[in-house]
Amino acid sequence: MAEAYEADPIGVNRQIVDEYRANGGNVAQFGGPSRMLLLTTTGARTGQMRTTPMMYLTDGDRLVVYASNMGSRRHPAWYHNLLAHPDVSVEVGSERFDATAVATDGETRERLWRLFPFPEHQSQTRRQIPVIVLTRRP
Repeated sequence: MAEAYEADPIGVNRQIVDEYRANGGNVAQFGGPSRMLLLTTTGARTGQMRTTPMMYLTDGDRLVVYASNMGSRRHPAWYHNLLAHPDVSVEVGSERFDATAVATDGETRERLWRLFPFPEHQSQTRRQIPVIVLTRRP
């Protein structure tokens, strides 16, 4: 899967999104909806909707995602999108809801960063990996 992702990340993400939606959030190789969500952002430049599968954790009633981009030197595109348009859509399993995305800082970021299961991603890059909280909108 890693080799396929490196060769065609957009195609692999599209396959994961399709499988996720077809199976109520269950994607065999990623542990199902308890570990993965779909985040739909509005493109910062294009205004087009973009859906990205990603791992998440919970912090109370908020969801937490990490813009690690696997330790790449650049932030992932979805991060730039949500900075420009923080109103996002989230899918967890078969549930879909609107949320507001906020990049954390200070003590909150540090506390949530300690939960991230791949801390080695930070050592692979000079940029500080953003930690984002997704809060459900009423």
